[in-house]
Amino acid sequence: MGASADAPRPPKKPRPQWQDPADLPAVQKVLAGPFGEKLRAVEAATRTTQAVLASIDVEGLSDAEVVALTQVVERAGRPVDAARVRTAAVVGDRSRPGLGNESLAWRLGAPHQNDLLTRLTGATIAEMKRRMLLGDKTGPRVVGGTVLEPVFPLVAAALTAGELGVDAAAIIVNELADYKVHGRFDADQDRVDEAEAGLVERATGSIYGHTGDGAGASGGGGVDGAGTGPIGRLGDSEGFSYTAEEIRELAARSRALLNPDGAAPNEPVLEAKSSITFGEKRDGLYPLRGGVTPDLKGIMQNLFNTYQSARSAPKFPSAEEQQRIEAGELIPGEMLDERTGGQKRADILRGILTQVAQDPRTPTMGGMPPTVMVHVNAEDLIRGAGLGWIDGVDAPISMRTINQMVDNGGMQPVYLAKNGAVLGLGQKVRRFTPAQRKAITARDGGCVIPGCCAPAQWAEVHHVVPWGRGGKTDVSNGVLLCWFHHHTIETSGWEIRMVNGMPQVKAPPWIDPSRKWRKPERHRASGPSTKSS
Repeated sequence: MGASADAPRPPKKPRPQWQDPADLPAVQKVLAGPFGEKLRAVEAATRTTQAVLASIDVEGLSDAEVVALTQVVERAGRPVDAARVRTAAVVGDRSRPGLGNESLAWRLGAPHQNDLLTRLTGATIAEMKRRMLLGDKTGPRVVGGTVLEPVFPLVAAALTAGELGVDAAAIIVNELADYKVHGRFDADQDRVDEAEAGLVERATGSIYGHTGDGAGASGGGGVDGAGTGPIGRLGDSEGFSYTAEEIRELAARSRALLNPDGAAPNEPVLEAKSSITFGEKRDGLYPLRGGVTPDLKGIMQNLFNTYQSARSAPKFPSAEEQQRIEAGELIPGEMLDERTGGQKRADILRGILTQVAQDPRTPTMGGMPPTVMVHVNAEDLIRGAGLGWIDGVDAPISMRTINQMVDNGGMQPVYLAKNGAVLGLGQKVRRFTPAQRKAITARDGGCVIPGCCAPAQWAEVHHVVPWGRGGKTDVSNGVLLCWFHHHTIETSGWEIRMVNGMPQVKAPPWIDPSRKWRKPERHRASGPSTKSS
């Protein structure tokens, strides 16, 4: 008969309390023996390195000196990085959950291998996982009591030799792991080995292979199947060496060649699909999560490159432009844009989406075009202080953003009772009509800030004299500004005024020290002027 369900279970073995490993008798015994001598030698080398580096004034070095130091410290750090990977992998393996109470982590009082490693190193869990994954693929394997070479023997050898950095090693391993040994995809293992050898060669500038009899250094850097003995460096490569970022591209290409259908599957069930979602707000921003297929990336990248490169080429003034500069009609030089590439791409995407939202062909919701509804207290709007909220978005927006949105799209007051009931809707105010916008667009052609290449359909209409200070909503008081220049017009140093119905701009002093009022350069969308005879 089986044991009774009511029979008492044997008590669980209590988990040991965490102790600093340095205080454990076993560790102290090790430190006092021959192995301790090796550890003390490592510590002595660390102190020597620290002392030498502390004696160097990095900021005061010449260009040649700082370049040489950068390369030396990188080489000096690689053996330590390789040791970090190996120790993390061994500690992780001895602490794997399947070992139960025999786990190294359990015996030291840590609940999990990740917890043990982070306590021993002070590093993050993500870093420990990265080291364990790389160490698992570059460390020796034990199968049935037999020690086999690593899954990636050439990566392991170059990593141990200090020629291959952990970044490049991780890239090679991650890209080829699905095709090695019992990977997810079938592939010719000889071709996979050749891909590993080629990538290691390009990352290090060296050829690695079997160092025993039968080993040979073929021009392609492949592993000679007839070779015996340990894996080691065979000689210099005749090709170029590449950075880790360039190795990423080469590794992805190798992966595609090993299994084209795996890299770009043709079956609908397997084909990758683009996906974009919003994460939780952090540091004032909602992170975008997801990924795009290669064709969608191509479309997006070409759009970004087109608008970002519009003003990237160096330009010298023509004779006509020089005359206009001297006459005070053209601001000299190219405009300084301090936005990062990522900020520019975000503004380009904003312009594209805004154009789609304003297109009359865009589907409506409840009979209305896509409209951003903003809730703001009327008193706050009048005072120019406070916050507002967008329907469907938890985070508040600033009053400056609200004023910019009202400036361009107007507002329609909603009157609420004290209990929140809607009493009625007011008339839209502070909004340029479609006819006014057409007239302003015909006059300005696009953003009036010189050097800005944002097209007219992305631009917003700005009240030159603010509406809150009595400025009228008519063509003689409106100019086109892109979202970025509209949002920063009060802080960027640019000034705008209207003279006889035409805009004039004054650049910040660091762009135009003369601080002259000038006519904006004719926007590329505007055609040449014509005169009738």
